[in-house]
This record gives sequence, C-alpha cells and structure tokens, in this order.
Amino acid sequence: MRKDWENVLNSGAPADIGLLLEGTYPFVSGGVSGWVRQIIEGFPQFTFALVFLGGAREHYGQPKYPMPANVVHLEVHYLMDPQRKGKPHRKLGDPAVFARIKDLHKALRKTHGGGINLLMNELAKNLGRPKGMDLDTFLHSERAWHQITESYTSFCTEPSFVNYFWTVRIMHAPVFRLAAMTDAIPPVKVLHSVSTGYAGFLGTLLKHKRGVPLILSEHGIYTKERKIDLSQADWIVDPREAFGSSLDADVSYIRRLWIRFFEGIGRLTYDAADPIVSLYEGNRLRQIQDGADERRTTVIPNGIDLERFTTVRSTRQPGVPPILALIGRVVPIKDIKTFIRAMRTVCNALPQAEGWLVGPEDEDQAYAEECRALVGNLELQENVKFLGFKKVEDIFRQVGLLVLTSISEGLPLVILEGYASGVPAVVTDVGSCRELIEGGMPEDKALGTAGAVVPIANPEATAQAALALIQDETAWHAAQKVGIQRVETYYSQKDMFANYQDLYRNALTTAERRN
Repeated sequence: MRKDWENVLNSGAPADIGLLLEGTYPFVSGGVSGWVRQIIEGFPQFTFALVFLGGAREHYGQPKYPMPANVVHLEVHYLMDPQRKGKPHRKLGDPAVFARIKDLHKALRKTHGGGINLLMNELAKNLGRPKGMDLDTFLHSERAWHQITESYTSFCTEPSFVNYFWTVRIMHAPVFRLAAMTDAIPPVKVLHSVSTGYAGFLGTLLKHKRGVPLILSEHGIYTKERKIDLSQADWIVDPREAFGSSLDADVSYIRRLWIRFFEGIGRLTYDAADPIVSLYEGNRLRQIQDGADERRTTVIPNGIDLERFTTVRSTRQPGVPPILALIGRVVPIKDIKTFIRAMRTVCNALPQAEGWLVGPEDEDQAYAEECRALVGNLELQENVKFLGFKKVEDIFRQVGLLVLTSISEGLPLVILEGYASGVPAVVTDVGSCRELIEGGMPEDKALGTAGAVVPIANPEATAQAALALIQDETAWHAAQKVGIQRVETYYSQKDMFANYQDLYRNALTTAERRN
C-alpha cells in the first residue's frame, strides 16, 4: 500500500532512518533516485523520513515516484529561493564565533588533520542561532563584513571585490539556511546522506547537534562532479576569462573558490560520517585522497533485482536488433551530443540503425533543445528518437546495445539492468564502467568482456565499438553471456541489501547505546 506524498509532507513523524537527498529522489528520476527507492522499499521493517534539498523551486515539479508506505515524513527545501525581504538591522557579531569560523577555514586548507571535528562540534551549536551565527549575522553584521574584506585582501588578487563579495554570499547563504533547518527536522535514530555537498553538510550539522550516527553513501564523487559542472557554468563571470585560456590555463579564481568550497564541506562530511560507503574501489581511494579516514571507508556495489530482468531476457526476440539505447537524463554530464554524433557514423555504415534517447528532458531544457537541433543538423531525424521516460524493461526487450557516453558516473544501475536483460554495453571510461565491462577482481576479469570501453567525448570510437558488436553476432553473443554471468555473480540486490542491513543495524545499535 502506498501513500500520496501530500499525506507525509511535513508530518513531523519520527523515523528510524533520516535520508538526506540533494537534487534526487523523489523529484528527479535517474540512477541515484532508483537506488533510493530500492533502499526504502527493500527495508519495510524500517521507517524513513526524507529531507529533499533542491536549488531553485522552478526547477522541480511534482514527485516522480509514489511514496512507499514506510515513508512517514517528507520535507522539501529550495536552497536558492529568494531570501526574505526587509530592512536589515545593525549587528556586531560574536567575535568568538567568527574566530572559530576562521580557524575552521584554516583547518580545511589541510588535506588531513586539523582538529575539524572539535571545531565543527562547537560551531554546529552556534550556526543558525541569532546569538551565534545565523543568516542575518552572516549577511549584515560588521564582523562578517570585516572577515570577507580581510579574506579578499589576503587571498584574492584577480576578480573585483564586488564579484568576490557576492560570490562568498551566494556560496555560504545555503549553509546558514541548512543550520536553521536542524531544529525542525523530526527525530530520527540514524542519518543517511546519499552525497556530500549540502545534504552531507546538513547531516554533519545534525550529527554534531544531536549525536545521531551518520552514514554516507557516495554514488559518484560529489566534488568531482561539481568540478565538471563549475568548469562549464556560464553563470560564473571572471573578467580574465574574456581573454581566453592563454593567459592562464588554470580555472579562474571564482571557479576555484567554488570548487574549494565544495571540497571543504565534503571534508566536513567525511570527518563526521561512519561508515563512508563507495560503489567501487576506485571511488574509495578517491575519498581517501580527498580526506576520508581509510578505516571508515567501505565498498558496497549496487545490486539489482535479477528476477525482474530475467523475465525480460526470456522474452527477447532472437538476433541482434540494430537499435542503440542511451538511458539517462538529457543533461551535459551524460554527453548526449557525443551519442548523437556517434549515431551519424553508425547510420552511415548501417542505415537501418536507430538510436533511442530514453530519459527526461526537463532538467536542462536548453541543452535538450541543443541536442534536438544537432539531430536535425546531422539529418538523423529518422534514426534518432527522443522517447522520454520509459520503463527500462520495455526498452531492453527491444534494443541490441546499451550506450553510455557520460563524462562522469559512479556505478550505473542501468548497465547491470542491461546485462540481466541480455544487452551488452559500450561505455566511456568513467567511474566503475571499465570494471563493469572488463571485470574487477581476477576471477571477475577471467569471465571476459561484456562490451567495450571507449574514451570520453569520442564519437568515432563510440560508433566503431558499437558497430563491432552490432554487426558481429558471435562477438555480441559472447559479450551478452559475460554480462549475464557478471551481474548474476557480483551485483545482486540480495547482497546489497544484506550489506546495508548490517550498516543500519549497527548504526541503530549505536544510537540505542547513546540513549
């Protein structure tokens, strides 16, 4: 039995697990959202409270998923909504609190050590408090002004002070809004953040304020993905960039400032969380490199419901359909344009081939329009189809090949779902994709390859790898067989649930002991 989302909106009901979700379930469809839904529905014995953090309100509509019966609370916050208006009042600001914030910034400039936990434990009690550091104090106090001007004088040499000043304000304002939220979030026994970033920082604050255990699961490395976004962001203006990159190959100062900010709050989350979960070994090593304590890191791969897709496999028609599917959001990080360009080469060699783009287009409508225009420019209107959101079972029953051209991934569930459905894959060399295609451990590698790995942003290599499989039934069937063996041996939902049940039980036991 399911509940309408309005029935649990701001209910205030206590829960076993508090899930902290940034830009994902239940308002955005995709791999991470599907995983969140798996977790909630896979543990009906636990109740869940959901805290969703989004950017601007206009970017989100109604929830994409119905609420499972064990979700007892949902609250929604838009961090980029306009601040309340009104005449500011003169404030001085507590010098001790500002001194601690300065100490925290110094500590965050180091990769490891620095007493961050002690500083955050003290600051968490003051953030969001009018007598400590609330949003008004940050925006309007004399000490905030002096600290910003001092930082500009000491560290910043390139952009104007006005640009720097507003960047710092926009960057940090959500932090104080998160701090103000912590009192209203209902009681939960365990916190589970599905990223670092703002969701992870909220978990850090709640951990320090309430003493509640915090679990962190990273599907991709948040700071890495923000670096990619920030490198492409056209809303960041730096006068130096008008002269091109020849003056300085590095990222502009303002972009670096944003990157360091997300690295800093990521580090705070790593220091607060136990355990720190990644999907594969490469990401675990990256977490350690970014400041995570190796002793608290662990790997739990994604897993899928094998029976659900075995049925799909059994209903596939014989032969290799000349249909290539990219299943994912139509957004720049998925590099849809490389897929479209690859389809031009594929269709030159195989005119009857089709490329299906399966996923929502509403997250970045301007980019989606650019992709549609590219299809027209390459005269692929009869071959490349935008299908929107569809059930993956219906897609995998019909296609011959899954293609992912992403420039960043974690461990894509869609590859596993394709394998279980009998569909090999061509993927870019990002995240765990090479491991999924070629195997990880020696016994896994011994199975063989389940498709092909290609470089990022290389339409020609993508097309040739796809053609090599689509046009050679022997090679295609060999890749299909390996994919089925790999997913059934190493990526079952049953194993993933067993691992997370252990994490939840251990955290709940820890919470009970503290109480």
